[in-house]
Amino acid sequence: MLTQLDGILGRRGMSSPIEWSSPGAARGRGALLVAAHRDQEIVRNPHLTEDWAASAVRAPNLLAAVQAVLGPDVAVENTFLVAKWPGKAFQIPWHQDGIDARLELDPERSVSAWLAVTDATEANGCLEVAQGSQSAGYLPVEKEPANGTGRGRADQAVGFTPETTITVPLRAGCAVLMDSRLVHRSATNTSSGARIGLNVRYTAPGGIVRRDPKSPSVVPISGTGWQSGRTRERRAPL
Repeated sequence: MLTQLDGILGRRGMSSPIEWSSPGAARGRGALLVAAHRDQEIVRNPHLTEDWAASAVRAPNLLAAVQAVLGPDVAVENTFLVAKWPGKAFQIPWHQDGIDARLELDPERSVSAWLAVTDATEANGCLEVAQGSQSAGYLPVEKEPANGTGRGRADQAVGFTPETTITVPLRAGCAVLMDSRLVHRSATNTSSGARIGLNVRYTAPGGIVRRDPKSPSVVPISGTGWQSGRTRERRAPL
C-alpha cells in the first residue's frame, strides 16, 4: 500500500521502461539532432519549436503512463533537450526536477520524464537515480555558480548517498517516469558517440507554484479541465 511519503509513483519514485518510439525511429531522430545541434549541450523547450518534440511529449504509451498517475488533464510545463558530446566533460549534477528558482511543482500533480533519443548507457552518461529519495521532500534551492539555475541541494536529502544509487540504462525510444522530487544526475559521456535525451515536466491543473511571473505558460496536451477554474496557478508569497 502506497503512503504519502512514497508519492504517486511508489517507493522507488520511478517507472521504467516506457516506450515512446520505436528504437529505429528514435535513433534516426537522434542522428538528425546530432547534425542540427552540433556542440549545443542544452536546447530549451523544443516542444514549442520542433515538430518531433511536440509529438514525443504526446506519444501514446508515454501519455497513458502520465495520465495513469495524474488523471486525464495533462500539460507540458517545460522541456530540455540535453546533448552529451564525446570528449566533453559535461555532467548534470544531483538535482530534483520539480523545483528551481522560478517554480515548484506539486508532487501529487506532476511527474517528469526522461526520453532516450539515442541509446543511453553507463559509458555515455545515462541517468543515475537515488531510489526512494523523493520521501525526503523538496530540498532547499541554491543557485549553481555555473549557470545561476536554482537546484535543490541533494546532499541535504535524508538517507541519500551516491553509493546507494542505481544507473538506468535505456534503449533509444524508451523513457523513465520520475517523481518530481526524485534525486538524480547523469555523468560525463566517455563513449565515442553522442548521447541525446529529452527531459519533460508534466503537470495537472493546479500543479504549479510559480515564483517568476515571466515563466512560460503550460501547454495542455490532453483533457478538458484546462478550461475550468482549476487551471489557476498558485503564487509563492513574496
